[in-house]
Amino acid sequence: MIYDHILDKRQLRQAFERAAVSYDQSAVLQREVCERMLSRLDYIKYIPDRILDMGSGTGYGSRKLGERYPRSQLVAVDIALAMHLQARPPLPRWQQWLPLAKRHTTYYVGGDIEQLPLQNTCVDMIWSNLTIQWCNDLKQAFTEARRVLKSGGLLMFSTFGPDTLKELKQAFKTVDGYSHINRFTDMHDIGDLLVHSGFATPVMDMEYITLTYDDVMDIMRDLKAIGARNVTHGRRRGLTGKGAWRQMMLHYESLRQAGKLPATYEIVYGHAWKPEARQAVLKPETRRKLGLE
Repeated sequence: MIYDHILDKRQLRQAFERAAVSYDQSAVLQREVCERMLSRLDYIKYIPDRILDMGSGTGYGSRKLGERYPRSQLVAVDIALAMHLQARPPLPRWQQWLPLAKRHTTYYVGGDIEQLPLQNTCVDMIWSNLTIQWCNDLKQAFTEARRVLKSGGLLMFSTFGPDTLKELKQAFKTVDGYSHINRFTDMHDIGDLLVHSGFATPVMDMEYITLTYDDVMDIMRDLKAIGARNVTHGRRRGLTGKGAWRQMMLHYESLRQAGKLPATYEIVYGHAWKPEARQAVLKPETRRKLGLE
């Protein structure tokens, strides 16, 4: 059932609240994807005045964007307050005496990206690194992104595709029929949603990144440390029994190569633009009647 894959947002927030302190130690993949996204900006000649980091986490992406666009104002939105507390660095003493207008400012805002607590047309660029997979309604998230973007603004994001954690997913299928892994949207469907949400000239591509581990529990610990818990409504409510765990791990062990266990991630990249506002073109006689000529 589709309902099984609906995320419990309260549980999601709590998972990221608990993971805030341990996040940076385990977020190797998130930092790598962030760097690859940043390199793509080299080919986009656009200088935004205000940037929204949508799903900012502990602030790695926000800091990198601040270095790239030192004159831009940053707005960091995340669902978990504890992530913001980790992200906010202490202000250097010399900056404390500067007027606010001369400081490089990042504003931290708590909120759900499916219901952004921001005004219409208030940002020039939206950046979102590995966040939109936590949405229940991706079209709603894109609609919200379009709402807060100014005309001509840029949306740039990364997310996970359907093959993400395919090894873990298959291993759990040998145990029971519960939802153990989030459902991830196909790249082509994401592109269609962008168009249906009013974005123009979407560009989509993907790649696979495989991390390797010594054992299955290392994989599970990494996922827990970054807050990537199973918070779907179709998850098992009780504890998974020892026998089921052994069966899952035994299946995963059959995938071991060169002494390591693989964990595959399908990374989807996308960017699109909010079209410029169309201006009505009036006929000369209409302009004269309106006193415009």
